[in-house]
Amino acid sequence: MGKLVKVGSVADIPPGSAKLVEVEGKRIAVFNVGGRYYAIDDTCPHRGGPLSEGTLQGEVVTCPWHGSKFNVTTGAVLTPPARDGVSRHSVRDSGGELSVEV
Repeated sequence: MGKLVKVGSVADIPPGSAKLVEVEGKRIAVFNVGGRYYAIDDTCPHRGGPLSEGTLQGEVVTCPWHGSKFNVTTGAVLTPPARDGVSRHSVRDSGGELSVEV
């Protein structure tokens, strides 16, 4: 198991939205999907687009730069132009405080 780092509270990320956090030099996007929290690397592997600024529909985020889609629960790429997925990070909700594993 990696290191858990506090990144904010559940109030910071309303349902259907995302928040960019920086943890130990890594940009991580944290998503709220129906009250469940997921975290993936924020940088699209295609051209570096910020996934935290993308459109979230259910468990799928669309990169705002070129339209690649990623599953926020797994980090898997769903549509090109990106060819590779992104890393997934575990999220823990401890009494309303969110921590991400790095």
